[in-house]
Amino acid sequence: MSRVCSVLLSASMSLQTPHRRALVAGGTGRVGGAIAARLRADGWSVVAAGSADGDLRTRAGAHAVVESAAAELGGLELVVHAAGDGFEPKPVADVTEDDWDAALDVTAKGTFFLAQAAAPLLTETQGVLVVVEDVASFMPWPSFAAHCAAKAAQAMLTRVLARALAPHVRVCGVAPGPVAVEPGQEERRAAETLLGRIGSPDDVAEAVLFLAGADFVTGSTLVVDGGRLLR
Repeated sequence: MSRVCSVLLSASMSLQTPHRRALVAGGTGRVGGAIAARLRADGWSVVAAGSADGDLRTRAGAHAVVESAAAELGGLELVVHAAGDGFEPKPVADVTEDDWDAALDVTAKGTFFLAQAAAPLLTETQGVLVVVEDVASFMPWPSFAAHCAAKAAQAMLTRVLARALAPHVRVCGVAPGPVAVEPGQEERRAAETLLGRIGSPDDVAEAVLFLAGADFVTGSTLVVDGGRLLR
């Protein structure tokens, strides 16, 4: 093949390569950081946004995060909500309004307004929104009442948004189990799973990558918990 033909073929392939641009909200945390790194390793252009990039507890903040990422990347094919707050154990009798707001704001309200902001961009690209949920949405933990309620609300939003944004945008969830375990808790948390071991943020990242390319999946949540829910 001549040099000219080789250059033309390379240019043609480059033009045909689809854009893969992603925003990971909460991308500076342990799980969000792993998701951003895995997407980049797979060839995605990624903006990993943290709280300094916009306050997901407000509509304006969520829209600012999306608009900034879209401006930097030139569009979006994937948005991941991996932000969270309010995961502190506390007896039901001691939960305050501030505790409740901390759990619900970024998790539930942030999911909704991030989706609202991203919907027009994802509609243009036939893209996907992936929500990082939690097995807490299925498990009534008295010491984490606000967190469980917030995650249950978030899991419902995955389904509501899947219906609202169809057929142009897919919306999926990932519900991790013990993947970001505190030091010293590994053995206890491993015993709670069917596989007898804990996972890692990389396991969640692999699930997000799968859902990003699973073109016939929407409104579903992929549980990544080593069988925790079945114990």
